Amino acid sequence: MFNRQPTLTDGSLVLRPLIVSDLPALRAAASDPFIWAGHPATDRFKPDVFDALFTQLIAFQGALIVLRDGAVIGSSTYYTGSTQPGTIAIGYTFLVRSEWGGATNFAMKTLMLEHAFNSFDSVWLHIGPTNIRSQKATQKIGGIYRFTEQMNTSGGPTDMQFYEVTRLAWRNRIGQ
Repeated sequence: MFNRQPTLTDGSLVLRPLIVSDLPALRAAASDPFIWAGHPATDRFKPDVFDALFTQLIAFQGALIVLRDGAVIGSSTYYTGSTQPGTIAIGYTFLVRSEWGGATNFAMKTLMLEHAFNSFDSVWLHIGPTNIRSQKATQKIGGIYRFTEQMNTSGGPTDMQFYEVTRLAWRNRIGQ
């Protein structure tokens, strides 16, 4: 049985289950409009829009809050894609801009992928077609674009690109 809300840490980052009382701190972290510029829902920086996403993340029962030195720096989620039963996906990920361009996304995905590969042979990432930054980051961790399909990610159908990271590609990427 796959634990979709583990506590994962590498000594620098802590990913732990998202809880309702995390809303104010996570909303504050998400309040920068530039974070959402490439996402399908570009207005997620607005409190009411973010609060709706937060409610959805809590309902997934797979959302993790990301902390560095006790400070909230983002979140990510394990979930099953609606068109891919029996699989696991990582998505609904964001990081504050001060964590962009460094090793944080790779460290976070390393923790999440390693955990997922204990139960699955591949992991899916669903990325908006205009989110070039996330597409490039996914390719850097061994993600391969497979197809585009509509998903309901923010209140309505949205085209999403489906990338797959296999355990073998990941092991090759990290040299194991």
